Order: sequence, then C-alpha cells, then structure tokens
Amino acid sequence: MAGLVKAKKYDWKDSNLALFGSDTERKVKKESAQTEPAWKGAGEKVGIQIWRIVKFKVKSWPKEDYGKFYNGDSYIILNTYKKEGSDELLYDVHFWIGQYSTQDEYGTAAYKTVELDTLLDDKPVQHREVMNYESDLFKDYFDDLTFMEGGADSGFRHVKPTEYEPRLFHFHGLKKKIAVKQVPLSRKSLDSSDVFLLDLGLTLYQWNGKTCNKDEKFAALQYVNKIRSERGGKPKVESLDESDTPSTHEFYKKLPDVDVEKDEVECDDTFVKSLFRLSDEGGKLEFSLVSEGSLPRSSFDPKDVFIADTGKSLFVWVGKGASTDEKKNAMTYAHNYLMKTKHPLIPVTCIKDGQESPAFEAILE
Repeated sequence: MAGLVKAKKYDWKDSNLALFGSDTERKVKKESAQTEPAWKGAGEKVGIQIWRIVKFKVKSWPKEDYGKFYNGDSYIILNTYKKEGSDELLYDVHFWIGQYSTQDEYGTAAYKTVELDTLLDDKPVQHREVMNYESDLFKDYFDDLTFMEGGADSGFRHVKPTEYEPRLFHFHGLKKKIAVKQVPLSRKSLDSSDVFLLDLGLTLYQWNGKTCNKDEKFAALQYVNKIRSERGGKPKVESLDESDTPSTHEFYKKLPDVDVEKDEVECDDTFVKSLFRLSDEGGKLEFSLVSEGSLPRSSFDPKDVFIADTGKSLFVWVGKGASTDEKKNAMTYAHNYLMKTKHPLIPVTCIKDGQESPAFEAILE
C-alpha cells in the first residue's frame, strides 16, 4: 500500500492484560483518578465521550471525528445515559483495540478504563472491543464506523486537499451496520459485492460494485457529502457503477494492480457455548467448567465469578459476594482463557451482579 507500512498485528499469545484486574490496578484509588486531567467532566451528562491513548497518556478525541478510529491506536469510549423515567446517570465504558495497536497502548487503555470505572463509583459496565469484532452495543453509538490505516499522528483532517495522499475506503454491511474501512490502494482490493470510495483530495470517486446493496450505496453517499462539507465543498464527486465503467477510466488508473494482503476474520462455528466458574472457596483460585452446551441461569452463584462464552461474545459476571481475589483476577482469567480459543478477539463485557444487561439476559436459559 502506497505510503503505508504495516505494523505488527496484535499477537494475543504474547499479550498481557495483567494490569486489568491485578493488585497494581486495584491500587488505582478514586483520589488518583480525580487527578487525571482527561477525566474532567467525564460522565457528568448524557452522551458519548472518546479518548485516545498517546504514549501512556489519555487524550481527548475530537468530537467531529467520533466514529473514526485508527487501526494503530487504542481508545476509551464512555457512554453516559439515563433509563426512561429516571434521573440516575448510568454508564458503559469500552476500551477499543486497533488491529496494529501496541501492547503498551491497549494495556494502558485497559488500565485507564478501570481508573475511569473507579472515578464513576464502579457504576459502569466495562467492555473490551477489538477492531472488526465490535459488539452491537458499540456499533450502535455511531452512524458509521470508519477504520483508517496508521495512527492518529498520521492525520487527515488538516491536510490540504491538494496534498492529500490517496485513500481507498470499503463500505460493507446492511442498514445501520455499515462498516467503513480503509483498504490497500489496489484494484485487487475491489469487491463486486460492495461499495468503495477513492479519495484523491479534490476528487472523490464512489465505485458501486455489481451486486452491492442500496444501504452501502447510501452510506457511501452520506460519507462523500460529509467529506465535501469538511473541505468546503471543493471536491468534485463522480459516482461509478462497475457494469458501466470502462477499464480505461481514471478511477482504475489511480489504482495500481498490485497484490494485497486481505484480513481474515476468524470464525469458530464449531464452538459450543460454555460456562466457567472462578472461585477461591477451596483456599486458592480455581477456574473450572460448570456447563457446556447451555448457560443455565440457576448456575450463577453470587459467591463467585462466572465467565460465559457464547463463541460470539464473552461475559464476566461478578457476584455480589465474590472475594477480593476473585474480583481482581476475573478479567485476567477471562483474557487468558480466550487466548487459548479459536475466537480470542470477541467482545468481552464485565458486569456486576445486579447490573445485568439485556444482552446478557438474552444468553441465559
């Protein structure tokens, strides 16, 4: 890909989220959380707030770029909301890991997520999100999700259109679940079942594949209009249908015919949903299988921690009577367990007894 150097993808066999749930993490007191400048105003009113991890520090992400994430970075996303008829503020806090984010970055994001949870009196439901495996809850926060190559330092908003480095974006999905992802600048990136946008700065080409759907077309059109607005209406826009566009068109000339490495989304269709217990009742922490093939509601004991894996998502349930050791090691055990599965990147949600979400309730029998 022109102008882009592929970083190392995250290797979950080498990764370490020990900070998330460790003794070190639990020493993060509310007083220290209150000294973090980034948390000023966090969770004080309904809405979304996003921060990016920059060299172990938490930096606010511009509101105009909400929904846009660089695959080389890690982010923290806080959703503050109220239930109908209530004035109480409730929270979901997510840390999002880019495909090429470093271990230091996503380790810091996990650590700072716990700090933010502490600041908000342990009220938030915590989530781990990995690029391309986001939960439906996370996706619902944004009109569209855009994944871009590089880190935020590579920038895009303040580059003059005439100096803009060409980028190719891929639109895929249905209805409001359209994912927008920057892909290698190559003809081989094109797929007849989807829509692509070639952004040349002052010229925007929307390429509609032969079998793309109307939702992808509409999402691309909205995206194009947003870009034009950001650039003062200067870019020229041309919409192209694959069937009617000759191979000699300028669009194809701007795309080199080079091989690309396509990301493979891991799939574990053979997995049987399983429930595990984390307990120190016997004097030391033990992680054991409770049920396979079903997730019985009656198996959850408030004295312990339970980890429910559906193969598509994983829930860490912390009982009200769970011990300190069980609580502080819950996410670490969940993470280490997932590393050994064929689906290590699925969304993880940590919920407390009494804070069960509709998504969690839906998996129980």
